[in-house]
Amino acid sequence: MSVAAALPRRLSVSRNDIENFLFEEAALLDDWKLTEWVALFEPGASYYVPTAGAPDDADPATSLFYIADDYHRLTERVKRLLKRTAHVEFPHSRCRHMISNVRIIGGDDQAFAVTSNFATYRSKRGRTELYFGHHNYVKTFADGAIRIRRKTSFLDSDDIAEQGKVSIII
Repeated sequence: MSVAAALPRRLSVSRNDIENFLFEEAALLDDWKLTEWVALFEPGASYYVPTAGAPDDADPATSLFYIADDYHRLTERVKRLLKRTAHVEFPHSRCRHMISNVRIIGGDDQAFAVTSNFATYRSKRGRTELYFGHHNYVKTFADGAIRIRRKTSFLDSDDIAEQGKVSIII
């Protein structure tokens, strides 16, 4: 019996619903529809990217993070990335976000945990970079919609010296 099958049914959404949500999130990022992407977050949400190789219990209050955005900073990041003055991402990189191994860890409609693996390819100026790792989410389900309360993207590489920076949404 799988771990997901052993969980009590306290959610109004299925793993298939969550996978479809994550695939849609990836498509929005691939198409640089960042305004629509940030709308997937509930007000007050947060988005984190700890340094490469950080453990799952890393905390932005005590550890260095590449990105530690509250909702306001996240919306401002999206606005900046969509401007022509964001030279590092204008013209935009070509990206592909691959999602796999989606699991609902537990919770209920008010707050449930989801994890997935990712591989994000970024191509720009004749160079292709790979960011890989896993996402940990806290999501909610209300009024027929799934929303992101917190997203943490853990890079499973030792470092990002090869990539040099994280200028895209992972």
